[in-house]
Amino acid sequence: MYQKTVLENGIRVVTHDMKQRESIALGFWIGVGGRYEQDRIKGAAHFLEHIVFKGSQKYSCSEIKELIEGVGGSLNAFTSEEQTCFYAKIPSKHLEQTFDVLADMVFSPNISSEDVFKEGAVIIEEIKMYRDQPQCYVLELLDELLWPAHPLGKNLAGTPETISRMTDQDLHGFHQTHYIPKGIVISLAGDVEHEKIVKLAKKKLNRIPSKDSVKYIAADNSQNEPRARFYFKEIEQIHLALGMFGFDENHKDRYVLSILNTILGGNMSSRLFNELREKRGLAYSISSYAKTLQDTGIFCVRAGVETKKVVDTVELILVELNKMKKEGVTSSEFTRAKDYLLGQLLLGLEDTLDHMLWIGESVISKNKVKTRQSIIKEFGKIKKEDVQRVAQEILKENRFNLSVVGPLTEDHKTRLRQLLGVAL
Repeated sequence: MYQKTVLENGIRVVTHDMKQRESIALGFWIGVGGRYEQDRIKGAAHFLEHIVFKGSQKYSCSEIKELIEGVGGSLNAFTSEEQTCFYAKIPSKHLEQTFDVLADMVFSPNISSEDVFKEGAVIIEEIKMYRDQPQCYVLELLDELLWPAHPLGKNLAGTPETISRMTDQDLHGFHQTHYIPKGIVISLAGDVEHEKIVKLAKKKLNRIPSKDSVKYIAADNSQNEPRARFYFKEIEQIHLALGMFGFDENHKDRYVLSILNTILGGNMSSRLFNELREKRGLAYSISSYAKTLQDTGIFCVRAGVETKKVVDTVELILVELNKMKKEGVTSSEFTRAKDYLLGQLLLGLEDTLDHMLWIGESVISKNKVKTRQSIIKEFGKIKKEDVQRVAQEILKENRFNLSVVGPLTEDHKTRLRQLLGVAL
């Protein structure tokens, strides 16, 4: 059972009481991420995620970690394009202490100039680390192709230049602008009493004044011709990503796209895995994924292949995408994909942490929690013909974007551009 309460200042509290669990998962969600940043402070949301762990008005850096990890709990955080989340999983009896620690570090951080200077150096090393990982950098290049000159097309963590220029005043300003009650969700899952949590939230957070939220720049989803981006790197394996615009998170066909993704590359039973890896041995790593945002989305196929096989790999991927558009899916594929997705959902929601993330992300992005029963009902309405219809809508050649990282030759580049129809 899900319960939700909105405090006077606009903070939303949502809980799921999971009886007979020894743990409670607690998350503080902020409705801000990388797409809300101006170029001058690119990486501020992620930087702020790091810096609040350095200490708050009430707790030092070491106390924050010790008061949660010292009782057997775990503490972490993440930043995405549209949200920031700070969370902990702890033995149930330590809920009040953990709530107080998380609330204080998130909403009353110190943000000293000394800590900003030191943590900036750490984040720059993090940026370099991901740049050195071609399977990560190829996705960064793909974002630049999809959303050129837009915050969504720029590295979530910023650049070494923007991070080195970031000041404590910048981060204080970002915190005051975006960490506001209307954009805050507190989610909990475990053996919890909803009214007790609401009382804790009121005691700790009612003093935060209500403000109007700041809007993000709308995404431009227009594209009329294919694009390609190549980055030469002397490595043993080519990494490629073929991406195109998908659906936003409220689109009526978002679950149909999930089924399409599962059939194409979502698991080891998928078409791409069987054709490229099992039958032909072209790739060790081959998969696909779909991601939804508030006003846009992406569908992507990614692979890691031997350099001399890159053209054959892309060609076969295109053949499989075209086959999906022309022939659709079989009844057995359709049934297996639906059962897989619903099974993954049910298994994931057994754990308190996964359930907390489920309800928190749902409320911060859509302001509602969908029940398992409602999702099963929605999947029940989908017909296998819908998958082919969505494939024809999404898999359009003039909206393909290919990014490749590795030791490409000029011949490789020319042949890949020809395959996609990119102007030479």
